[in-house]
Amino acid sequence: MLTEAQWTEAVALLPFLAHPDTAITRAFRHEAMLMRLPEGATIFSEGDACTSFSILLSGQVRVFKIGETGRELTLYRLARGESCILTASCLLSERQFPAIATVEQMVEAFVIPQTSFQGWIDTYPAWRAYIFQLIAQRLSTVMAVVDEIAFRRLDVRIAQFLLRGSDPLQATLSLTHQQIAVELGTSREVVSRILADFVDDRLVRVARGSVTILDRQALVERAEAS
Repeated sequence: MLTEAQWTEAVALLPFLAHPDTAITRAFRHEAMLMRLPEGATIFSEGDACTSFSILLSGQVRVFKIGETGRELTLYRLARGESCILTASCLLSERQFPAIATVEQMVEAFVIPQTSFQGWIDTYPAWRAYIFQLIAQRLSTVMAVVDEIAFRRLDVRIAQFLLRGSDPLQATLSLTHQQIAVELGTSREVVSRILADFVDDRLVRVARGSVTILDRQALVERAEAS
């Protein structure tokens, strides 16, 4: 059962819990637990069984796949108020987790046991609507990843990635070529080659462990190239 302080946090996170007399509100308060995981912890490895469903209160989780060559592909990240659709899918289908989920920033999360998660979907319309909306939103994120990999040139994706991670007041990003490759699902060698082209075009300056944007407008134009 959640403490008074934890319950206050849960209501702020999930508005459908604001009505104290509803059945889902009572069930959530009595059956959910607050879990903490340190940075670097592995939540799921590929092939693990799913035994609970989590909603992040704070921190950040990365969900990714590793290919046969060892190349990583980030599917999505979870932050405050978000949940993992792969976990939901595994709980509903009773299948194993098909990816890897790790903690990037220390996590606090509300955890609902598998039996409660499944029973609430059958019983409480507010919970069912929340889960279905979650699945719809996160699927659009995954489809955007597929679209980028399948249909967008990698130089365009790298330009977009650098622009997303910076702002006009902070043009230097602390990133290695390998980190960029991992985020975009490609190889370090390909990233290095494209960054070298950006350097030749005076779009960026590359140093060990950092990339500095020199011509933001030109990089925007590269990011918008078809």
